[in-house]
Amino acid sequence: MSTDQKNNEEEVDLGSLFIIIGRGFSKFFNFIGNIFKGIFHGIISILIFLKNNMIKIGIATIIGGVLGIFLEVKKVNTYESELLLEPNFNSTRQLYDNVNYYNNLVKQKDTAGLATTFKLDKPAAASLKGFVLEPIETENDIINSYNEFVSSVDTTTIKSYTFVEFKKSFTEYDYRLHKVTVTSTQNDVFDKLDDIIISSVVNNKYYNKIKELSNKNLNRTDSLYRQNLTQIDSLRKVYVEVMLDEAKKQTNGTNIDLGGEKTTTKELDLFATGRQINADLKQILSDKATKYEVINVISNFQPIGTEVKGLTKNKAFLLALLGGVLMILFLLLRRLNSYLSSYNK
Repeated sequence: MSTDQKNNEEEVDLGSLFIIIGRGFSKFFNFIGNIFKGIFHGIISILIFLKNNMIKIGIATIIGGVLGIFLEVKKVNTYESELLLEPNFNSTRQLYDNVNYYNNLVKQKDTAGLATTFKLDKPAAASLKGFVLEPIETENDIINSYNEFVSSVDTTTIKSYTFVEFKKSFTEYDYRLHKVTVTSTQNDVFDKLDDIIISSVVNNKYYNKIKELSNKNLNRTDSLYRQNLTQIDSLRKVYVEVMLDEAKKQTNGTNIDLGGEKTTTKELDLFATGRQINADLKQILSDKATKYEVINVISNFQPIGTEVKGLTKNKAFLLALLGGVLMILFLLLRRLNSYLSSYNK
């Protein structure tokens, strides 16, 4: 086979390859173009549908809005207030159970039960319309809990239990702060509720026992660390005196003792130990501030509640929106029914 024939065959192969590549790019761009065409067609179809049925949708929206205005005028104003808590000793689940119980009393319209539980008169008890308890979700709570977990287990366990797995197992009960929101038709009933909600958990004998033991342990550890600091200060004074004596001996030229280096090293070790104990004492003080009670109250209910407002609470807006949406669904179902009828034919 001649050289010219080989070159011609190579040119043919390259030409075929470029044709295949060109067709591939052409199909790809056509595919992308069809997607945009489909999106554009869908948008235009929606606009045409709305244009053709604007009057019907508008009438349904107006009817819903008028009905909503009527109900809005007749409705009783509602008020909200929030209680922010920090439960300790795994008492969060008990708090959630108690709040769910209060909310069930509201749903069952058990005015007598609410009056007895919160020591209210019947009108005030009947004004309660809902209890909601939810965590204040922050990433820091998950990170801090994971750090505590890491410091309390061995290296093998840490390798087999990653942060992602730990985060998946983190529940609403594990967050540090939790918010109780109460809704009422009276705006001055809230300050009578927080003591009952808190005491329902605080008066639990189990949590009180844990609190008592925890406080004793914190106080004992605090006292022990302070004694250790006193002893370390005394030892450091002794080492300083020894170092001064050694320095005087070397100055007088009567004795050259390399033992002073050991004394200096020990004094530095005591200094490092003292710093660590001070850091531990700081942590104990922090624990005393946050874990000395079964539940820490971050903020109480406001004496006067805030009126519940906003578009999402406005019945005129909600019913107008509902009327429009229902009319659109009705028209779409009619079109679907017509399509199915013609399809069968």
